[in-house]
Amino acid sequence: MSIAALRRAAKESVSGLPREFWWLWASTLVNRLGAFVATFMALYLTLDRGYSASYAGLVASLYGLGGVVSSLGAGVMTDRLGRRPTMLIAQVSTAVSVAVLGFMEHPVTIAAVALVVGAASNASRPAVQAMMADIVRPEDRVRAFSLNYWAINLGFAISAAGAGFLAEYSYLAGFLGEAAMTLACAVLIFVKIPESRPERAPVAAGKTADPEVGLGTVLRDGRFMGVVGLSFVISLIFQQGYVGLPVAMGTDGFTSADFGVALAVNGVLIVALQIPLTRYIEHRDPRMLLIVSSLLAGYGFGLTAFAGSVAVYALTVCVWTVGEMINAPTQTGLVVRLSPVHGRGRYQGVYTTSWSVAALVAPLMSGWMIDRYGAEWLWGACAALGTVAALGYWLLMRGLPAEEKDTAPVAAPVSPEPVTAA
Repeated sequence: MSIAALRRAAKESVSGLPREFWWLWASTLVNRLGAFVATFMALYLTLDRGYSASYAGLVASLYGLGGVVSSLGAGVMTDRLGRRPTMLIAQVSTAVSVAVLGFMEHPVTIAAVALVVGAASNASRPAVQAMMADIVRPEDRVRAFSLNYWAINLGFAISAAGAGFLAEYSYLAGFLGEAAMTLACAVLIFVKIPESRPERAPVAAGKTADPEVGLGTVLRDGRFMGVVGLSFVISLIFQQGYVGLPVAMGTDGFTSADFGVALAVNGVLIVALQIPLTRYIEHRDPRMLLIVSSLLAGYGFGLTAFAGSVAVYALTVCVWTVGEMINAPTQTGLVVRLSPVHGRGRYQGVYTTSWSVAALVAPLMSGWMIDRYGAEWLWGACAALGTVAALGYWLLMRGLPAEEKDTAPVAAPVSPEPVTAA
């Protein structure tokens, strides 16, 4: 492909999206550039503080539990208070709690504040995704979600490398650095990102108003809750890259550096290929994309049972990473498609809960299976789960209503007050 063709492809990948989306994208990138706690918490507690691995696992579970609780609450806040206030509350709370966590020394206070950090840091997800659905045209949403996912991984790749060097100097500097970057994200949201929550249209004479959307409405939505369940299954598989894979490689005699090399392939592929891959998938049948991504995820991890070298481990990472790149924007787009306009926050909140629950269950699943049966059974279970997810998507998406077209206006952002810089 010529340089001119590459430039044209790049321009088409980022063109046509509103200015508000790019400010939201920039806030995501800034936020992820400061990521430190989730990545280095286990090392901080075991190496710097001298606590046991069991205690580090407990703190990680409490961090995940905070995310489970806050996802639902933040979804309700997103619909009631608005997208922008929810993001601001979440980011400021995260900045304060992360800074406080860096100064905690007693194990009980560390665990308690970690729970708060987990809740605060996950609270902005429903609002971000609902806002993207508000401001981006339906036909551009898969591309927008893909670009946001790319920003998350780009920021994480840079922050993980930088945080590693920072941790050599001072873990406290890492906590304070994340707090500063998260606060910068809040400032960017306050100054540049207007509210986007759609206003309810006035009810015409003789017609009844649309029913209110509560959490009960979401939980009774059978097709949507099926998607949430499948999201949990897929997340459970992908989590094994961070909990099952390092344990299995360590059992086979590989070092942490070997694991780092194998897993680095995931970040490199996402940063290099997410945008061009999105150009290929964005207008294709989401049902087939989700089926294919589920099989790639399941059998990508299933192939790990045959890995005996770092190169083969890296090859298996390539397989499931392609599934991840297809699944993430497609599934998020499907969630928006199934969500009523005035209930997007609650629907996104319930959806993101599936990730948090998977983060809680995955370590228990991998530890129990590896200890009791061996890593080969874990990878076989991943292949089986991928097959179940593929079948589930095939069944759930039969008769899916046609996607909304651009004839329905996208919500116009409401300028924040008193700031008018946006």
